[in-house]
Amino acid sequence: MISYKPLQHTLIEKGVKKMELVKMVGMSNSTLNKLNKNQYVALEVIERICLALDCSIADVVEIKKDPDESEA
Repeated sequence: MISYKPLQHTLIEKGVKKMELVKMVGMSNSTLNKLNKNQYVALEVIERICLALDCSIADVVEIKKDPDESEA
């Protein structure tokens, strides 16, 4: 499961608002909505976010085990 919770923390740490990020990265509002809903976005967008915020990919996204998936 994809989570963009680290992005929320990074934005707070850097004092950047979500709409500022949209302009910095040149992404659409629909992409921002996907980020807010922890939905998949293109890796190119993640790269542009990392470059704009001068951070690593771990500061933007994390992968969590889906609690609904049972272990084999």
